[in-house]
Amino acid sequence: MIEINRRQFLQTLGAGAVASSALLAACKGKDEQIQTTTAAKQEPPTDKMTMRVNPNTGDSVSILGYGMMRLPVIEDPDNEGAPPFDQEMINKQVDYAMAHGVNYFDTSPAYCRGESETCTGIALSRHPRDKYFVATKMSNFSPETWSAEASQEMFYNSLKYLQVDYLDYLLLHAIGGTSRDLEGNDLDSEATFNARYMDNGILDWLVEQKQAGKIRNLGFSYHGDIKIFDMLLRWHDEGRYHWDFVQIELNYLDWNFANEINGSNTDAVYLYGELEKRGIPAVIMEPLLGGRLANVPDFILAKMKARRPEDSVASWAFRFAGTPKGVLTVLSGMTYMEHLRENLCTFAPLDPISADEDTFLLDLANDIYNLHEIPCTACKYCMPCPYGLNIPDIFQHYNKMIKEGNMPNNPERAEYAKKRKAFLVGYDRSVPRLRQADHCIGCGECQSHCPQSIKIPEEMRKIDEFVENLKKESFV
Repeated sequence: MIEINRRQFLQTLGAGAVASSALLAACKGKDEQIQTTTAAKQEPPTDKMTMRVNPNTGDSVSILGYGMMRLPVIEDPDNEGAPPFDQEMINKQVDYAMAHGVNYFDTSPAYCRGESETCTGIALSRHPRDKYFVATKMSNFSPETWSAEASQEMFYNSLKYLQVDYLDYLLLHAIGGTSRDLEGNDLDSEATFNARYMDNGILDWLVEQKQAGKIRNLGFSYHGDIKIFDMLLRWHDEGRYHWDFVQIELNYLDWNFANEINGSNTDAVYLYGELEKRGIPAVIMEPLLGGRLANVPDFILAKMKARRPEDSVASWAFRFAGTPKGVLTVLSGMTYMEHLRENLCTFAPLDPISADEDTFLLDLANDIYNLHEIPCTACKYCMPCPYGLNIPDIFQHYNKMIKEGNMPNNPERAEYAKKRKAFLVGYDRSVPRLRQADHCIGCGECQSHCPQSIKIPEEMRKIDEFVENLKKESFV
């Protein structure tokens, strides 16, 4: 693996990055705390969005990309099923984003219970086709979709649901993962990739669609086994396949610690470096690491506020992700209008991270890493659990207690009893008892779907044992 000096590309960012005072950003789920600052009450400018040029097409792409993964819903307490998506609000937020310079919209057949492409298509189709770029994915995770016919149908459905004649960006979705075939056999990362894209001829078919003008940019998003990432880039070098862009996870915690946090992940310093030396534009996902970097421990928050009192915690992470010159756009899932407004204040224009701030953030990443949280981003790819567990909420409560310094891990300390009670009461309030870790049977159904490659059954067993020991008021 190469050793890239982040300061080198900070220094070579170029005149395209305009320095200004970034205010804040937030990409938070419904239940995550939003740290409001001055920017939440300000109207972002309509003509200041930082743009990046796609070297393959010359397209001017907004550095803030709209992730259509967590769309607003209509809350209805009388609705026993999943609440419907709020199309009127989706339209309003897309209109607002476009009016303020956002032109990149990222979706997938797998997002929002399969409704994201339809909702996105309705919102975008109300605008001229040349005013936005839409990205979607070949999300053929299920073995039922591995046949050429099923994968091609997925592609044509994407065109239909998005109401477009061509896709600006098409990704092979989450390469590097493992899977199970229809017979229940476990497949490693290479066998999974071959089953999804090679054995059925679908990758060559997608290249044909690009040549026919149905796809303008062909790329992939990466989670998992680094050998698949390296294999695809080797194909690029050999001229076997040309990748117009690649979507990677990049944030200041994953820059150096992704592999140490989870051995199946790859440090962003390597992923970005491999793309940068080939001139392949990078699209950034998880800039906030599922909200973790927007809701940091209090002692880290204090350090950030001491340096930039008016900025939110999230704005630091967004600025870090958007600074490298090889980054085309930074995706943010913006469920609420305040998320969108705050993000626009960060990226319109982007105030790049300085070399000194870069050192500051990487030092903070070391502090966060030493907390040893479970690296769950609450993407919910592991859901639904066949046995009813609420996996993301279990991890969220566990991490929350670590982050707040309230883990009851030392019975000798005076505050142990108080922390023990807070953990158990909070656990029952956060996760219904029938959906808690003690109901995990270790089937592993969730394992292959986790982009962070978390060993979910193992973590569930650890949490269950921890909770049982708390209930016994003893530790083993």
